[in-house]
Amino acid sequence: MCNEAARRIALGELRTDWDETRIPLVFPEGAPNMAPLDSIRITDPTIIIRGVDGRADEAECVTRRWSWPGTGGRPVYNFRSDGRDLRAGRCLIPVDSFFEFTKPADPKARRKDKWAFRLIGHDWFCIAGLWRKDATVGEAFTMLTCEPGPDIAPYHSRQVVVLGRDRWAEWLDPSVPSGDLCQPLAAGSLSVTQVR
Repeated sequence: MCNEAARRIALGELRTDWDETRIPLVFPEGAPNMAPLDSIRITDPTIIIRGVDGRADEAECVTRRWSWPGTGGRPVYNFRSDGRDLRAGRCLIPVDSFFEFTKPADPKARRKDKWAFRLIGHDWFCIAGLWRKDATVGEAFTMLTCEPGPDIAPYHSRQVVVLGRDRWAEWLDPSVPSGDLCQPLAAGSLSVTQVR
């Protein structure tokens, strides 16, 4: 499951590209810190975009924690979308890449091989997520997963739900069934690079 991502986009780039949705984007907590993050991990704060008061006609960008405590205190950082009707608490997690890990090709290696996935033709994209309020950590989000597409299947048995710009507005609209959007990507949608 995805437990690390990167976001290196600037605030101006986020605003410009978001304008394509024609949904006003507000910053109720002020402009977020958009310093490049080469590694966003479970429990780290990062930006999310969500509908204002559950509506799809205005969006807000806020910084929230990745994962909330689940059963037994284990973090809920990925959540299966399969067969679920997910309407409440939808959010988008802007990233430029996410990482998966495999057994090392070198049996003497101490760490797993690390692979970076990027959406071809896009400087950045969004992962579909859900946010909720937790009594312990406050508002937090999780990334949704689905069956893997052909680009991910050689590396992992699941993939995060990747949404290109043409799907962002739909994801924030709770009237659009989540099953229509939580789908694996077609072959050739993602580039993969070994980074370790």
